[in-house]
Amino acid sequence: MKLSWIAAALLGALLLSAGSAAAWWSRQLQPASLADESVRLFVVERGDALGHVARKLESERFIRNASALKLLARWRGDAGRLRAGEYDLSSSWSTRTILDRITAGRVRTYEMVLPEGIRADEIGLRLEAVGVVEAEDFLAAVHDADFARSLGVEADNLEGYLYPETYRLSRDLSPRDVARILVEQFDRVWVEIEPTALEQTMTRHEIVTLASIVEKETAVPEERPLIAAVFLNRLRRGMRLETDPAVIYGIPDFDGNIKKKHLRDASNPYNTYKIAGLPPGPIASPGIDALRAVLEPAESEYLYFVSRNDGTHHFSRSYREHVNAVNRYQKRRRRAP
Repeated sequence: MKLSWIAAALLGALLLSAGSAAAWWSRQLQPASLADESVRLFVVERGDALGHVARKLESERFIRNASALKLLARWRGDAGRLRAGEYDLSSSWSTRTILDRITAGRVRTYEMVLPEGIRADEIGLRLEAVGVVEAEDFLAAVHDADFARSLGVEADNLEGYLYPETYRLSRDLSPRDVARILVEQFDRVWVEIEPTALEQTMTRHEIVTLASIVEKETAVPEERPLIAAVFLNRLRRGMRLETDPAVIYGIPDFDGNIKKKHLRDASNPYNTYKIAGLPPGPIASPGIDALRAVLEPAESEYLYFVSRNDGTHHFSRSYREHVNAVNRYQKRRRRAP
């Protein structure tokens, strides 16, 4: 009887101790401060171990107890699943909620808007401006021929395949990660138009190249099919494209002023005044409308166009008509005060 009483007492003590431990653990997992609902930045660096992250969370008063978080992470099997990055956390959240966010990788993101017609170097500058990656590192990835081909791009670089869209990107991404995200968005858009593209004699790279020129030549949606028709008509007749945006793309450190020497420079592979056919590759990132314009151009016999100086263009079928239009719109602009 005496031994039974002792065993019962020990069992009771163990249960009481376990209950106390469970109660302690439950309390330590509660929010560090219900009064402070502000959201603050917390950074998990690459390679940070669970213990380091837990102690840092406690020292910055996001959680009550580092040991409680470590115990929870190990119990759930999350000890090795912490994701590096920037996190928006609050002391008013429970330790479970905070651990959920860090293991799920719900990192802070930064909005980046890429308009149609943007170039790869301009994308790099925007990425650097929001602190996602360095422009130089991004361009190194863009111009890596092996990397381009690994993404299914049959070219030596990714110019033209970095789809213009609004993105939310985190600062834990590498330059290649960012480039891959942009190309994958291009691929999703391409699927929409691929059936029509397969009916064309041009390759995908040629379609993207011409679409990038169309994108740079006009910002007026209604004009894109007409611009595309002009270039396609010229290509069929063996005429040079003679498009300034392509020439400009091939000029290093272009200062904004295109000169006659630029148009005469046959060493520029993008000089469509000297070299027949399409340039070697895209000169910017075309959007879906410019791509569709190349695949479904307007039915017209136009061979020329000139700016009206209001964002729109005058289209002509003959060179004589084009010269008259140039005299009408361009010379008038030069005479303006």
